[in-house]
Amino acid sequence: MSQHKSLGYKSSNSFSRRQFMATAAAGTAGALLAGELKQLSAVAATRRRPNVLFILTDDLGYGDLSVDGQTAYQTPNLDRLAQEGTRFTNAYSAQTVCTPTRIAFFTGRYPARIPVGLQEPLAFIRDIGDRVGLPAEQPTIASLLKQNGYDTALVGKWHGGYPPTYGPWQNGFDEFFGLLSGGIDYFRHVDGNGELDLWEGRAQGQSVNYAQVNVSGYATDLFTDRAVEFVKRERDRPFYLSLHYNAPHWPFQGPDDKALSDELVGRDSVPNWINNGTPASYAALMERLDQGVGKVLQALQESGQADNTIVVFTSDNGGEKFSNFGPYQGRKGSLYEGGIRVPAFIRWNGVIKPNQVTDQVLITHDLTATLLAATRTKPDPQSPLDGKNLLPVLQGRKPASARTLFWRFGANPANRQNAVRSGKWKYLSIRGNEFLFDLSTDPGETVNLKDERLKTFTTLKARFQEWESQVLPYAT
Repeated sequence: MSQHKSLGYKSSNSFSRRQFMATAAAGTAGALLAGELKQLSAVAATRRRPNVLFILTDDLGYGDLSVDGQTAYQTPNLDRLAQEGTRFTNAYSAQTVCTPTRIAFFTGRYPARIPVGLQEPLAFIRDIGDRVGLPAEQPTIASLLKQNGYDTALVGKWHGGYPPTYGPWQNGFDEFFGLLSGGIDYFRHVDGNGELDLWEGRAQGQSVNYAQVNVSGYATDLFTDRAVEFVKRERDRPFYLSLHYNAPHWPFQGPDDKALSDELVGRDSVPNWINNGTPASYAALMERLDQGVGKVLQALQESGQADNTIVVFTSDNGGEKFSNFGPYQGRKGSLYEGGIRVPAFIRWNGVIKPNQVTDQVLITHDLTATLLAATRTKPDPQSPLDGKNLLPVLQGRKPASARTLFWRFGANPANRQNAVRSGKWKYLSIRGNEFLFDLSTDPGETVNLKDERLKTFTTLKARFQEWESQVLPYAT
């Protein structure tokens, strides 16, 4: 604390009015100057480029956190994170499955705009090799932040294409540690074909050095430990860390459930993985995820970076069979609300007020636009963002506003699903069956108002058709 000397004068009958006025003016000027310096210091602090910690979970249901109504287990660290910032009650994933939502976040655009087959979950590497992936020339949040002087890292799940042609290193991440496919066994780290899928690599100029790594440990803990190590490093530049846990994706194995992993040896497949686990193992899996996030947040605190780090938490799509969906129907793979409604909250100490809950509608690629704006990073004009910067809403400078959002899912046209949310209304088409729901009174989507509100129905259907005409055909 700075020490200020007193003016040092003493009372005297000879102390003139002129002296008094001069002294008072000097004191006032000093106070004004101190106030201005304090304001300038505050402005400088807010203009210091913040770190970014983006935490993405896998198949987390809308009500899977205790802050959102879960009672089977508790998630105190995530609850506290939600309370320390702004929690969204109308947050959506960009797609009802993993790969396209991740592409939407990386690019800030609807996945329907990306000219590769990334609108469905990518198959395992043995099945597709490196034929499909996010092109290296596509600007991403990682490549843009890297150009803006950020250290960039991805820990956890990538699922955007396989090496040597594709990988996180080609899309702006300096380093990567995690899985490349859609899921791994939590103990053996193999994919659904039973093949090792744990990788480590670093981009060095135009070259990439990467390799499979065979280490022991529970996957959630491995990703937590690597994230903690990254956060605590000494550095002279801001960082962007994407921490993409594979939890709570199947197989549903808690940290003490190695026996569930052993049951799958020689039987690894998606059907067997989905049928692996119990509600108790899911609860343990979620508790460990919560503990992991708590450790990473503690690392921010201990390293003195908590107040200059934007922390975002969300999920890539809705939950699976053990999830809590709250009032919503549907699950992963469905464009009913349960398949696309996700938890989401943002903390930025000193910039976003704590204990805020907003009904502002949000979609995955809004997070991209918001983080780019917060870090004063310019998007690429050749790849314009579909996401909206929500900082003005988060800071209370603008009220929540209605949004019109679009979804399309299903490579087979016979099984195609289409959806539009515009204000409180939602248009939904599933395999040719069409619906109109008023989400403000019917969040469970049980009352079809298609006939009663024919004009609204027709308008939203036309808006979907207009949007679809402006994006790419659904890749098969």
